[in-house]
Amino acid sequence: QVQLAESGGGLVQAGGSLRLSCLLTGRTIWCDGVGWFRQAPGKERDFVAGISWSGGSTQYSDSVKGRFTISRDIPKSTAYLQMNSLKPEDTAVYYCAAAANMRALVTTARKDWGQGTQVTVSS
Repeated sequence: QVQLAESGGGLVQAGGSLRLSCLLTGRTIWCDGVGWFRQAPGKERDFVAGISWSGGSTQYSDSVKGRFTISRDIPKSTAYLQMNSLKPEDTAVYYCAAAANMRALVTTARKDWGQGTQVTVSS
């Protein structure tokens, strides 16, 4: 099992930027797919971005493509989500997740989850 701890959320005006961090600890050797999901009030948890820990390939949802960038720092066991040009509709709790690989990350396969961090974008 992998433990994930998110940080970096907060309140920002529309058009602004935030960077989220996700520290991975525990049995990180089993997970090659790491990513971010978000859940707005009354809505389902949706995939935002993912990265292959070993190869660095990335995948994004259409709603954030071109505005968000996912990256990872392997020695620090940390994944990042740089969010630019934020919109009010980006407001949600953002969760970091780890899965066996990228395919497992974007499907309903088993994942480990962080506690989430709130991102609020004001208009």
